[in-house]
Order: sequence, then structure tokens, then C-alpha cells
Amino acid sequence: QVQLVESGGGSVQAGGSLTLSCSASGFTDPSYCVGWFRQAPGEAREDVAHIDSDGRSDFGTSSYADSVKGRFAVSLNSAKNTLYLHMNSLKPDDTAMYVCAVADSAGDCYSASEYNYWGQGTQVTVS
Repeated sequence: QVQLVESGGGSVQAGGSLTLSCSASGFTDPSYCVGWFRQAPGEAREDVAHIDSDGRSDFGTSSYADSVKGRFAVSLNSAKNTLYLHMNSLKPDDTAMYVCAVADSAGDCYSASEYNYWGQGTQVTVS
């Protein structure tokens, strides 16, 4: 069965760093979009960062939300089927539930509706 499991969330002080991991298992199809979304209570889900590979295994294009650009970095270790989100210079506004997601067909990687598989999320709290 397809499964995405996030880890690495927690509580940190402003200016601190965290690295989130998303371990994937059970996939048989190539991925077109892999990314991280976040959602705070009462707010819309936001695409934080994603990698658009169009089904390729050797190349992908990374994109970031303006609010995190320059502070966050997304990376994919294909051999380990693990997606990472490296977060630096964290701010209280970064507080949210962070969820990883995968799309197995071509689409708009900025749109949550394009993703087929979702993890349960990991909470990040910055104070």
C-alpha cells in the first residue's frame, strides 16, 4: 500500500532550524510532483515547496513559496525514497501542520488538487 510518513516536526524558537523528512513506500508509478504543503488553523493550505520532475528520475525543478524562499530548501533522495524540507531562520508565521504529498501524473505542482497521495502531517511550532 502507498504510504507517506512525515517526521522531524517540533517546537523551536524563532531563528532556529528544523529538517522534516517524508518517507515513501509502496509506490510503483513514477512521481511527477513531490512537495510539502502547510496549513495553519483557519487558513488555506499553502504550497511551501515542491519538485516537478514530469516523471523523470534524473531531473527535477524546485519551486518555493515567496514566504519561505531563501530560508527553506527541498531535496529528494530517490535511492531512499525520502523527501526532505530543510527549514532555517524559522519565524512564528511558519507555525503550521506540514504535510508531504506526491502526484503520479502530470499536472500543476502548485495545486494541492493535483496530488494523489498525502501523509498525515507533522506539526511545526515556532515561538
